[in-house]
Formats: sequence, structure tokens, C-alpha cells
Amino acid sequence: MVLDAGVTHRIFRELPDLLQSGDLLVLNETRVIAARLLGRRVPGGGRVELLLLHPAGSARYDAAARTWIALTKPARRLHHGDRVRFDSLGEAVVREVLDEGMREIEFRLDVPFESFLERAGRMPLPPYIHNQTFEAQQRYQTVFARVAGSVAAPTASLHFTANLLQAIQRRGTEIARLSLDIGLGTFRPVTVASVDDHVMHGEPYAIEPAAAAAIERARNDGRRIVAAGTTVVRALEANFASFGRIEAGEHVAELFIRPGFRFAVVGAMITNFHLPRSTLLMLVSAFAGRDRVLRAYGEAIAQRYRFYSFGDAMFIAGSKG
Repeated sequence: MVLDAGVTHRIFRELPDLLQSGDLLVLNETRVIAARLLGRRVPGGGRVELLLLHPAGSARYDAAARTWIALTKPARRLHHGDRVRFDSLGEAVVREVLDEGMREIEFRLDVPFESFLERAGRMPLPPYIHNQTFEAQQRYQTVFARVAGSVAAPTASLHFTANLLQAIQRRGTEIARLSLDIGLGTFRPVTVASVDDHVMHGEPYAIEPAAAAAIERARNDGRRIVAAGTTVVRALEANFASFGRIEAGEHVAELFIRPGFRFAVVGAMITNFHLPRSTLLMLVSAFAGRDRVLRAYGEAIAQRYRFYSFGDAMFIAGSKG
């Protein structure tokens, strides 16, 4: 779907036709890790699920870290000192009980950590995806994934292929890349009565000097910056809000973008169709205007578009909010 002055329907491979010579397309090259772990509680033997979020004391992925923050299920059964066994690979010990079902976990492994994830971990597919086959898990990764650290895929970018990226560049569109590790800040729903009370979990991101220079050059030239996904929007706008320009380096995005926000960097965006009461839908509504987005979603439902992670995409040609 294309949302501009009105709504039109296109196929994603036609994206180069929607881009202009001189546009700068920004991609999130984060790589999803096999962060979903299934083990057995000791004592008791009950099944336990851990979803690794990030190392304790660090926002960014680190294969050398042995203490991690994890979402646990069932959290009420995991107490301080409890152990979770992963067959012959080793175990995890609960070091601290945290809020919102989270625990600080220390790993005691008999194999290197990345080998442990490869053997014991599974891709953290969303709960509404019941296909847990190897093929489905392989699909939950973008073609340009490079920097490990996310527990969810930048799903708008799952539509891209290597051939499509080449076609985009042939049309004269420049491509820049950053990495934002997707975590709680992206997929936690809004459960409070007022959005002003919602706490946005920070997500680490990094922009390399060459990419920062390209984005800042495009911004200063007045060229359109097209964000591939809400994670790119959040990284770019959070960066500008912090520094007044695009600044290279490793940072943390804590910005909660909702209606009323004034965009300073992004001029167009690609996004999937999102769940109600999600921060993602609020970001899209802030960018395109709530009424326009509601009308577009109504059209998407009428045309039987697919929603959520493996669903269809929308190209929003410009901010009207």
C-alpha cells in the first residue's frame, strides 16, 4: 500500500518506482539472535522459557557476557538462586528478581556462549506465529542482517531482497545503514490508561561515521530521507533530538514518538501494519496523521492485507501529521 494524498496499491518489488533520484534510504542491519531458550527448572524439573534481552550492565549484545537480563515464563516460579538446566550444555542461575517478569541470569556453560545459542536457542518468533519450523526461523532475518543483538526482526525490512536493493541503487537512491537492537522498547504494548504514563524501554543503536555523514549531508541538502521501518525512524529522530544533528557513535534511543511529535529527519517511511495499542502504531500515526492511518488501515482490512511481522507493507510518502 502507498499512502500519499490518497491510498494506492502496489507490489513491494515496485518500491524503486516510489523512490526518487537523490533519496537516501536508511536500513537497520541488526541481526536477530536465537534468544529464546527452553530449559528445566532445578529443583522441580518444570519447563522454563527465557527470552534474553541484553547483557546485565550493558545495552548492547556481547558474546563474552555471562550475566544477562531475560524475560522469564513462568516468572512466578523462578526465584533467587533457582537454576535452569539446558541438558549437557550448562545451566543458568537466577541472580536477581526484577519487575515485569524479568530476571538477572548468570550462565554457567560447558560450551562457548555463541555455540550455546546455536544449539539451545531458537529464533524469538512472535507468539501469533505458530509455524516453528527451521524454514520459518530462517525467514525471520533480513537479507542485510549483520550486527547481532536483536530479539525481534525489523519486520518492514523482511520484504527486501538483494536484487531489489540493487534495483534501488540503479535508480539513483543512496543507501545508508545503522543498527538498532530491537528489544522491549519496540514490542511492549501500551497498557496504561494515559500514554503519557507509558515507560519506553531504551534500545541501543549505532551509526558509523560514514553513515552519519551521508545522512547529515542528505538532511542539509534537503533530500528526502526514507526510513526502512519504525526502528530506523526511532534511531534517527532520537539521535537528532539528542544532538541537533546526526551524530555517529553508540547511543540509546529512549524517545517515545506519538502524535504531536515534530519530525526533523525522516521524510518518508516503510512500515508493516501494527497491533492496536502499540508504540509502533502511535509512531506511524504521529508521522502520517491519525485519521489518515485509520482510513488506510480500514482500506487494508477491506483489501485483505496481512498484518504484523510476516504481513504486508505500507509506504508513507510524507508526513502530514
